[in-house]
Amino acid sequence: MTTTPVDRLRSFARTRASLDGAEVTYWWSGDVYSWAPDEPYVRLFGFEGFNVARLVEDAEQGPDAYRLLSREAAFYLDPVTREILETWNGLPVVHVWNDPANQKWRPFPVPTTELGEQLCFSLEIPLAYPSPLPVADYPVHSSGDTYRALELFQFFAGRGDLAGSAPSVPATMSWTRQSPWLPWMERGQRPGGLTFHCRGRKLGAYEEVPERTRAYVAARHPEFARAPEKWSEPNETSWTYFRRLHPPERG
Repeated sequence: MTTTPVDRLRSFARTRASLDGAEVTYWWSGDVYSWAPDEPYVRLFGFEGFNVARLVEDAEQGPDAYRLLSREAAFYLDPVTREILETWNGLPVVHVWNDPANQKWRPFPVPTTELGEQLCFSLEIPLAYPSPLPVADYPVHSSGDTYRALELFQFFAGRGDLAGSAPSVPATMSWTRQSPWLPWMERGQRPGGLTFHCRGRKLGAYEEVPERTRAYVAARHPEFARAPEKWSEPNETSWTYFRRLHPPERG
């Protein structure tokens, strides 16, 4: 059904986004757990977020190349009440405001698994690069001079839907991330880190994002309700966003 890299990319594109350039919103919900040597796992936060994306052809790279233009926001929640947190342990919470969160896609053998009537696209992304928050400048907020994390995505679509011709198909997803402590947690170089465990789905429109979350976005960063119109770089992350909020002090 999806044999060549081009076929697989198109099927994945219809699952993750829409081939006709229409805006696509994914929404997810889950929890964040702490882990550290000789300490129990603790559910620290709930977590809820969304991504609004638009897929466009990358004319410079050929007919089977795309650019995904997206913004994403996500919020740390009280693990019991699921209310959006403003403080945690007396510290101000810095939520996720990634603008942009863009990607360039080229034909590649997207890992797939047939699960009966469903097809699962798996993306396993290990990350290791110089941290935007070096320890010398951020001794309280940085876990190390190298940012290391593991991002694990799964997108699920119906094989029958993918056999059709619609530019976008219904889909669900899961996401797991292992990461260092968040900068605003002020854990410094303490051993351990966080595990994010979430699941979600492709919505019919941004207006299907829960009303509480849409109201929070509208009051702070209303531009996140829409995908970017043009390509820009570099991407924003929680670490670069924290650096923008707190530039390093220079002597």
